[in-house]
Amino acid sequence: MIKTGHFDTDLKKLAQFGKVFSHPARLMILKYLAEKKVCVSGDITEEIPLSRTTVSQHLKELKAAGLIQGTIDGLKVNYCLEPEKITELKASIDQFFKEIDNYNCS
Repeated sequence: MIKTGHFDTDLKKLAQFGKVFSHPARLMILKYLAEKKVCVSGDITEEIPLSRTTVSQHLKELKAAGLIQGTIDGLKVNYCLEPEKITELKASIDQFFKEIDNYNCS
């Protein structure tokens, strides 16, 4: 049993994001949405070489992590990056590496 109570909130949050980033399909989806710079309407499977079911599951994970938003527009869903959450994640990662950057093995 892992005793997560021993870890601070920032580390737990960063670890959760790590789980989201642990699959290349999710990274591909984030990159695709970033490259489009607009909300993508409709079926992302036309651009991501995976089955619709697989892409849907990855979109669900990204949405649950708050990294994307998906709004229903008739029969389609518009997917966008969530800029505030992306900025927060970048700051968390930067801070983490600043804290461990001074490590000296000698």
